[in-house]
Amino acid sequence: MVRTEELRRLAPAALTIFVLTAVYFASAWIGLRESVVVAGAVVTPLWPPTGIALSSLLLLGMWTWPGIALGTLAIVATLSPLDVTVLGVMAGNTLAPVCACLMLRKVGFRVELDRLRDGVALVALGAFAGMLISATVGSGTQVLTGSLPTGGFWRTWAAWWVGDAMGVLVVTPLVLALRTIRRPSGIPVYRWAEAAALLAAAVVLSIMATRSQLSLLFLVFPLIVWAALRFQLAGAAPCVLLVSVLAITAATARIGPFEGQSLLEAMVNLQALNASAALTALLLSAIVTEQNAIRRKIEQACTELAEVVDRLAPGESRRRWPPGTDQP
Repeated sequence: MVRTEELRRLAPAALTIFVLTAVYFASAWIGLRESVVVAGAVVTPLWPPTGIALSSLLLLGMWTWPGIALGTLAIVATLSPLDVTVLGVMAGNTLAPVCACLMLRKVGFRVELDRLRDGVALVALGAFAGMLISATVGSGTQVLTGSLPTGGFWRTWAAWWVGDAMGVLVVTPLVLALRTIRRPSGIPVYRWAEAAALLAAAVVLSIMATRSQLSLLFLVFPLIVWAALRFQLAGAAPCVLLVSVLAITAATARIGPFEGQSLLEAMVNLQALNASAALTALLLSAIVTEQNAIRRKIEQACTELAEVVDRLAPGESRRRWPPGTDQP
């Protein structure tokens, strides 16, 4: 009986880890479709699994880390023969989101991303600082085992770190925003019309910016600002993902604004765009959400104060609101 109860408790955890492994593998396979070769190593401009991994640790708990390790093992096994290099890649890809999650918890990070400090923490600790581990351990292991020449360490390290950091900046906010979506009810018609207009504008402008040879990449920023101001993270995060995916396909194919550029030039311009778009969306959404929360608290405090005044002096709050209306 005891063993049966233990198995029943372990079954959901095992199923969660299995699902995380499958999602990690699927997102890695998608990321590898736009991979490039830097100094003999295969890297991706955007590595979605890091965003999936950090999101799972933040939302489900630290106990899900085996799913990250197994997902890494599965994707590496499809790319090359299993050797000692795999251990280093697995260690780096697992430790990076784990350490990022621990640092975020240390500073009081909230998954609602409803404060500016949460957006800054996700950028500084979750993306830039945390992903130093995976890039360093992964690239270092390949150099030590001879899979990567010593002269190619820094180029591979930089590409690895940027790809992992972009995965956190683009994917993690999207996952955290999706968890807050509920069945829509009582939404005015004009909000639906605005959302449809935003979607149409996002598709048209993103395609135009990433396919035109006129260097119109800056057109995506008014779009992201619109999404962040009106729909916060739930609107801005999908826009950033759309822009990033289209820009990555254009950069790897050297079309549109990336035509005629070398691999290094295309990757630098691409990551500058992705980082700027993700930072703009994340930080602006956090600021607007925080301001909206402050406004609601002020309105609630005013309502409670009016109720207190009505109990002490019935009718006074209505007669004197707004202030100064009863003055001659």
